[in-house]
Amino acid sequence: MGKHAESLLFKFGIIFLIFTVVMLVLSGNATYYSQSRSYMQEREEACQQVASFLEEYLLADGENFVSFQDYFMNHRDRMFIRHDFEGDWRPARDEFYSKFSQRFPGKVFGKDVSFYDMPEELQTAYSVYMWEFYIYTFEKACNDFGMKYTCYLVPIDKPLYMTWMLDLIRDEKELDGVTYIDLGATVEEPRELHQRMWEAWETGKRPQGYDTYDNEYGRTYAFYTPLYINGTKTGLIGVEVEIDKVNKAILRNTLIQMARIGATLVLCVVLLLFYIYRRYIFKLEHLERSVKIYAQKKDASIAMEIERKASGKDEIATLSLQVASMIMEIENYVKSLFETTKALQTSQEQAEMMSELAIKDALTGIRNKTAYDRETGKLDSQIAGGNAEFGIAMIDLNYLKRINDNFGHEKGNISIKKLCKITCNIFKHSPVFRIGGDEFVVILKNSDYANIDSLVSEFNRQLKELASHDELPQWERVSAAIGTAFYNKDIDENVEAVFRRADKIMYENKKAMKAVRE
Repeated sequence: MGKHAESLLFKFGIIFLIFTVVMLVLSGNATYYSQSRSYMQEREEACQQVASFLEEYLLADGENFVSFQDYFMNHRDRMFIRHDFEGDWRPARDEFYSKFSQRFPGKVFGKDVSFYDMPEELQTAYSVYMWEFYIYTFEKACNDFGMKYTCYLVPIDKPLYMTWMLDLIRDEKELDGVTYIDLGATVEEPRELHQRMWEAWETGKRPQGYDTYDNEYGRTYAFYTPLYINGTKTGLIGVEVEIDKVNKAILRNTLIQMARIGATLVLCVVLLLFYIYRRYIFKLEHLERSVKIYAQKKDASIAMEIERKASGKDEIATLSLQVASMIMEIENYVKSLFETTKALQTSQEQAEMMSELAIKDALTGIRNKTAYDRETGKLDSQIAGGNAEFGIAMIDLNYLKRINDNFGHEKGNISIKKLCKITCNIFKHSPVFRIGGDEFVVILKNSDYANIDSLVSEFNRQLKELASHDELPQWERVSAAIGTAFYNKDIDENVEAVFRRADKIMYENKKAMKAVRE
């Protein structure tokens, strides 16, 4: 997974996936809001159609409906309709016409006898019949047009109060053990919660927009239409549609639209990725493999293979040609660098050899005066830094001139090398320098610095022992004087000061040995 996750095609896929998701979200939002506007407009038009349908019903009854409304608003407490009423209004109609025929035989209601000509009993029976018929009509309109709720409202003289004259929500009241519908609830309807309702009543026109309610039917959008009969405004017809139903329809349409857009985008992205891979990434992968092969095998012939596959005139082809050229340049540079390095190494070895010879004493093989000067330079730096701790042993070979004069310089060289060997064996933890023909200096360090007294004693002992061997030639019975001094920060400013004290002590020892320098 790690290798695929690092591939260029995978990264392009992620980018296109993000692009697809973003486009789907944006198009989904745009579609949702567009669908919301269009669907709400459609629902509003549907509600207006239902309101117009109910308006026609009420207008068809004309004065009879006005009479019914007038009676209902003033005498609804005399109307008793069982709470279990299921919408069958015909029994109430038959009861009214039966009583009407008995009271007005041969007469026709509405033609021969008006509502106000009837006694109160017939007015009540007629109002019950009409209420059941209108409730049935309002409920049927809900079912036929897919609405959630319809009603008819009548404002009263008290400000911001409405009487729900035709209401599908049935409140209960009980009388003599029988449950009836509590008709015509009068409720305060605050303007801030029912803006469109009061706008419809006060302007006498259908307002744009809707009120939102939470009631027995859930959350609904409510639309209102004022009712005019014979030019008189009598009430409001209300139609409500369920918000969840609206939102579900919008969401369903949005998801369908997003699915179509998503399928189209995915197909386009797949085709685009395939094109990108064949046209570009495939070439890049070949270039990557070729460079990896060159890095592993250092075979410059791969450059010709890269040039052969560098087809087209795009940036990848140009890059491939440049990589091939670079490989050839690297190959030539490496060859040149190898030859230069080899020559430089030879020169460096020669320089090191010359440097070694420059600080090496030719006779004894130990370090010479040049090396001593370099070492004292380092010690002077330590003195300046306040962290110096060392001593100096000055050693001078006795009678070298006598040996050279009497036995020759070759024998004198034997004496010098003999003394050098003894010195190096005793002061094995410190550097030894030959600074003159018969002069040696030891820079005392480490355990030699700590044990200088015992080492000086051992040095003198070995020389004394050599002197006792009479069978040895004079040039092998070497004699030497030694003087030592230690760096003291209170009196020594540099190595030279320590050296002079050691040299002075050595010379005093030489005088004591009666071997003063000639």
